[in-house]
Amino acid sequence: MTLSTAESMLHMLQSRRSLRRYTAEPVPQELLVRILESATWAPSAHNRQPWRFAVLRDLSTRVQLARAMGTRLVRDLTADGVPQQIIDEDVNRSYERITQASVLIVLCLTMEDMDCYPDEKRARSERIMAQQSVAMAGQNLLLAAHVLGLGACWMCAPLFCQDVVQTTLELPTHWEAQALITLGYPAQSREKQRRPLDESVLWR
Repeated sequence: MTLSTAESMLHMLQSRRSLRRYTAEPVPQELLVRILESATWAPSAHNRQPWRFAVLRDLSTRVQLARAMGTRLVRDLTADGVPQQIIDEDVNRSYERITQASVLIVLCLTMEDMDCYPDEKRARSERIMAQQSVAMAGQNLLLAAHVLGLGACWMCAPLFCQDVVQTTLELPTHWEAQALITLGYPAQSREKQRRPLDESVLWR
């Protein structure tokens, strides 16, 4: 790898942003395939590749999911005693993000190929390893989208309503929704900063 190629890759890593506004231009199927293939080259525990992807291109499906998730969000926030105005704002914001993207990718986890242990401690660690693997696939997906000129944003909302996502999309029973990734051609740009490195690193 040449120095210029390495610098380009580092710039790509540092220039990616979470973008939530997209144009109406559809994302070509071939780009989606390339992005998903890139996601599957992430490292994974035991090389079991516990990631699964549900790709939502149809607007009516995204609307159905947004409404179902919104209903659960209203129920949960109401039980928490959150003021109605804040609830409405949260629900509307989530609905817009899910429905206005050209594509929605539901990033899922499956434990079907992971190791099984009789004790809770090792079983919990095995699940965490699978979750870490899926998260790395998600990061690959975000970076691939950025390289190909697309914007994307990771939403953790499915963790609060996995049953709703599974039922609404009729996912296989062993697919556990971990995140939603909105995807499309960006209609915004953002600048972000990171805290100084010495605040996050210990040298030993």
